[in-house]
This record gives sequence, structure tokens and C-alpha cells, in this order.
Amino acid sequence: MDEHPGVMFREGPAGRRATLVSGPDVWQIVRAVRSAREAEPQLPDVQLLDLVEGNTGVPVRLIRTALDYWSAYPDEVDAMIEDAEQRELDERRAHERSRGLLSG
Repeated sequence: MDEHPGVMFREGPAGRRATLVSGPDVWQIVRAVRSAREAEPQLPDVQLLDLVEGNTGVPVRLIRTALDYWSAYPDEVDAMIEDAEQRELDERRAHERSRGLLSG
């Protein structure tokens, strides 16, 4: 935490994870930035950060804090993103199976 002011760690079902002191998990911010970049590939960096701020409510300075942490520990953060995406995919598939069974 000394190395990355504004980042702390929380324990949870997914284990220990980096989170912003006054905001969401670092992986959530990195994922939001990636999503915005995919949607707006030509947008200049400053405008991209403003877009993410508008979509998440997280101030640009904290978005930069999350990105700085990710830059230092990309494997850790990317693994959290991959895990979240896999859980979402599993939940979507389970929901579709339920709907399929109920619809006949």
C-alpha cells in the first residue's frame, strides 16, 4: 500500500484483492477502461478517462491510481478480470439452460 497510495486490499470469496480506498476493485476499473477503449478506439486518452469517469462515477485521479497499480501487477489484475468474466459466462449459460427447460 505504501507503493500505491489509494490502493488497499480486501478479503472476500475470490480471495485477497486490490481495491481503491474510496471505490471499487482495481480490476473493475481496468475492465471499464478496456471496455471504453474497445468501444472508442480513436478517443484520446484524456477523453477516454473522462468517459470512464462518467460511466463509473470514479474520479479520473482514482482511475489513474488503479491503472498505475495494474501496470505494476498486470498478472494479478488480469486474473481477477478473467475470473469475473468466466463467472459471468457460467451464470449466463445456466440462465439460458433454465429458460430452455421452461420454454419447452
